[in-house]
Amino acid sequence: MKSMPVTPPSDNRIAQLIDANLDRAREGLRVMEDWCRFGLKRSDFSIQIKDWRQQLGAHHHNIYLKARLTSDDPARGISHPLQTVRSTPEAIFIANSSRVQEALRVIEEFTRTTDPNLCEIASKIRYKTYEFEIKVLNTIEGINKRQTLKDCSLYLITSNRRDLEEVVLQALKAGVNIVQYREKVLQDNEKISQAKGLASLCKEYNSLFVVNDRIDIALAVDADGIHLGQEDIPTKIARDLLGTEKIIGRSTHCLEDIKNAEDEGCDYIGIGPIFPSETKKQLQPIGIDYLSKGLSETDLPAFAIGGINSSNINKLNHLNNLRIAVSDAIINSNDPFLKTEELLKFLT
Repeated sequence: MKSMPVTPPSDNRIAQLIDANLDRAREGLRVMEDWCRFGLKRSDFSIQIKDWRQQLGAHHHNIYLKARLTSDDPARGISHPLQTVRSTPEAIFIANSSRVQEALRVIEEFTRTTDPNLCEIASKIRYKTYEFEIKVLNTIEGINKRQTLKDCSLYLITSNRRDLEEVVLQALKAGVNIVQYREKVLQDNEKISQAKGLASLCKEYNSLFVVNDRIDIALAVDADGIHLGQEDIPTKIARDLLGTEKIIGRSTHCLEDIKNAEDEGCDYIGIGPIFPSETKKQLQPIGIDYLSKGLSETDLPAFAIGGINSSNINKLNHLNNLRIAVSDAIINSNDPFLKTEELLKFLT
């Protein structure tokens, strides 16, 4: 950008106004930068914001600093009740992002003719902060999803039945906090309609909703993520389509599968089948010893899957921090609520 001369504002009040808003914008950026650095652990985000601060600082000229209004500022110390209800880092981040955008807009309006370089920089940074805000919110959303995932011990996989929504509702009420929609029979329009209903239920109960195999359906219903089998599309393609905030799970059947899932950046894995499974009849059970070894080989949230029910779950009670994925045990039980409670009690 070609450097243009700075003309002192003819009215000293305008110089005061520019000074105040440069301070406001840089302070807001510092709050945003520190949350990205310490809260989100995103050095790339904090580096970007720091660069914006430095650009504004380089144009905080003496003509603005010398006009600074402090003790005589009639609005000094004025606060707003809403400032006291920002109880989360996300709320603080958004408030400061808005503060930066508003301050930069004021700077733009009052520097168009006297300081065109600062005007252009303020405009560029303001528009970039709108996009940046979305990136940060997506990152926060992804972090929250992965924390919920980490806290899950019981994972429900659906299968086709007429009253599926009611069954899932009872399981959610009992404490399930991740549901995978798996449907191989219905037509696509029926799948989307059913998935939308289940996604809405999961959102109501602050639970994760994941779609099996079908990224198109996951995107159509704004699911929290996707679950992929070994024969499904590569993780990288799924990640490119879904974005960083969504979670990706992968079925694994051997130690090599587990390592590959970790290397590819999957967020969780299923290990199995542990016992003979009605859902995956073509797969031979890997057994409990292999499950134990697999769990010891990974730091990812790992769910034992395959034929697990009330009659055989005790065989897994020696495993620490056990997570299980079930379908038939809950979906086709006489009382999904009580069955879910029973399984959760075992796991906790």
